[in-house]
Amino acid sequence: MRRLIGQALPLFPTHARRTALAVSVLLGLLWSGSSSAGVLSESDFKQAQSLKLLFGGLMKDLVETAKRPDISTGDAGCINSTIRELLQISDELASYEYLITMEKELTDVGDDTPVRGLVKFAVDNSNVILASERKRLVDLSEQCAKNPLGQGKALQAVKVIDTTTGILTAIKSRL
Repeated sequence: MRRLIGQALPLFPTHARRTALAVSVLLGLLWSGSSSAGVLSESDFKQAQSLKLLFGGLMKDLVETAKRPDISTGDAGCINSTIRELLQISDELASYEYLITMEKELTDVGDDTPVRGLVKFAVDNSNVILASERKRLVDLSEQCAKNPLGQGKALQAVKVIDTTTGILTAIKSRL
């Protein structure tokens, strides 16, 4: 994996958009766009939308903080590592993009059992990815203990992961 210090910093806004897109892809999987044809309720959809805003806000904050000239090298390294971990989440969740197309095609079928199975599969696998990345972010926050700003940003990312996992688990329990 390439280092995210120095010349790579200008690429973060592009990566942040890509990360937000990957989260949107996952959320698109969970919602077909039509409340009568989807397998999720309006409440589930609103919760999923809140995740998109939460994740996008976190990435924006991390990118802006990483660009600040007044942060220490240690804090910058921790923040860049947090961004790198979130980008990895993005890459791993993007593999579910294919399922969106399949899910949208299946919503036209009278029986929504296959769609529910597909959504459960996506939620289960997404939670596995999120659990793995959470462990790495917790480890990162411990490594950044001497850099309070960087540690705080890593812990902020852990909270977003926990919130996302909680919402996805709650959605799955209603399927």
